[in-house]
Amino acid sequence: MIIRELSWQLSSLAIASLVFFPLVTLLWVSVDANLEVLTHLAATVLQDYVTTSILLMVGVAILTLCVGVGSAWLVTHFRFTGDSIFSWALLLPLAVPTYITAYSYTGLLDVAGPIQSYIRQFFEIGVGDYWFPEIRSLNGAIFVIGFVLYPYVYLLARSAFMDQSGSLQDVSRLLGFSSKRTFFKITLPIARPAIVAGVSLALMETLADFGAVSYFGLSTFTTGIFRTWYGLDSVSGAAQLALMLLSFIIVLMVIEKHSRKRSGYQSKMRKQPRHTTKLVGASNAIAFTLALTPVLLGFILPMLQLIVWSVQTHAALYTAAFWSLVANTLGLASVTTTIALFLALIIAYANRLAPNRVTSFSKRVAGLGYAVPGTIIAVGTLIPLARLDNTIDAWFRMHFDLSTGLLLSGTLAALIIAYLVRFLAVALSSIDSGLNSISLNIDYAARSLGQAPLKSIQKVHIPMLKGSLITALLIVFVDVMKELPATLILRPFNFNTLAVRAYELASDERLMDASLASLFIVLAGLVPVILLTKASVKR
Repeated sequence: MIIRELSWQLSSLAIASLVFFPLVTLLWVSVDANLEVLTHLAATVLQDYVTTSILLMVGVAILTLCVGVGSAWLVTHFRFTGDSIFSWALLLPLAVPTYITAYSYTGLLDVAGPIQSYIRQFFEIGVGDYWFPEIRSLNGAIFVIGFVLYPYVYLLARSAFMDQSGSLQDVSRLLGFSSKRTFFKITLPIARPAIVAGVSLALMETLADFGAVSYFGLSTFTTGIFRTWYGLDSVSGAAQLALMLLSFIIVLMVIEKHSRKRSGYQSKMRKQPRHTTKLVGASNAIAFTLALTPVLLGFILPMLQLIVWSVQTHAALYTAAFWSLVANTLGLASVTTTIALFLALIIAYANRLAPNRVTSFSKRVAGLGYAVPGTIIAVGTLIPLARLDNTIDAWFRMHFDLSTGLLLSGTLAALIIAYLVRFLAVALSSIDSGLNSISLNIDYAARSLGQAPLKSIQKVHIPMLKGSLITALLIVFVDVMKELPATLILRPFNFNTLAVRAYELASDERLMDASLASLFIVLAGLVPVILLTKASVKR
């Protein structure tokens, strides 16, 4: 039994090292490299990277905070037309990647778009004779990213609001508090830890974004890493920038973790039903408009634009090139998802079988990957694989006069490894949650019947984990389909996915041609969001 438990512990530790190794590599390369490239960047563009990234974070934080908290408070405490629909519809923007929303709004709001064309035609004016907000700007990026990511804040804030007892409102009324004062003095402070966690998650995604900021021409850390890697041909410079970006992520992770520690300070009083206010007349219309606006801006308008473009370019459906992209994307996502579920199951079960420091450490490390941007993971993955390939090639040349070429770097293997580092945490979270809901008495019963741990997983736990496994499968599958920066950096030559092709076409200003690939990604993204909305409605 001890040997079996030890083998499970070592297996979980080995899998965790897959996530930890790219981060260690970044640190090692950054410390070992000279500072010439970094000095050059510091003298030219580094200040722009830092300033733009911070301004983007501040803008997105304010927007997601206002929209997420406001909409959560609205649907939780008031009854108005469509409130039950908005309670789940407000999550729909999560299905649309930020870069696809950026393409859609550019098509809508750019000079040649339908809105500005109509303005010129209606008022009989020319280009440059009027002011119109520039979508390809920092403010445009804040708008796009904010209305895609606010559901993180909305979901956690709504959950916190729903968990609050109605007796708190009764007490506030007895003290003479108005509804407004109750919200700011009682409701909001109690929900603050959850709200901070939601904003932190949104900001992590903001720092990780590459497609939208790159398309809008902004100088952020993610675009800087990409430019340093390809423009300056500097691996060490890219690693040093990646390490700086990672420091921002670590700060946000610390803030998010601290907020969760404080999430349980509410007293365990008997929970009373929440009091809701039914709105009528003008108040009802205002509430309906406020709830509709985020859904309209974050989901409906981008989707309508994609549908219109896709109808106009539907001929691409009948080309072999398009279905080759679909096959590449689905095949890559399927392989990655299968491996991710297998590895996550090993880590989660090892922690259940032998809960100690080793398995606990392995689980925590494996959960770090999702918080790290794809650009950082790509750089940290490619550097050691490239050096390993060079070492193997040199050895074969010396002893056999034979070149092995690229065995790992520049192949799908490197891309799959990067995906596993990034999305293993998603599968682990779902599977671990499912295992925790299964009583340990079932494990004891299986052991008393002579079942080894591996047999117990196959015959007992996997059938009981069916729902958790399906959820993990769908979320990882869609996340792989949407991932852009890691795919751009690590994909083999002449290998494209739907996300990369959409980015390439949009970069060439062929937005209409990029719509079909974008629409496929969004439709796939709706599946896990629907699961999330069902769970939200059950609350």
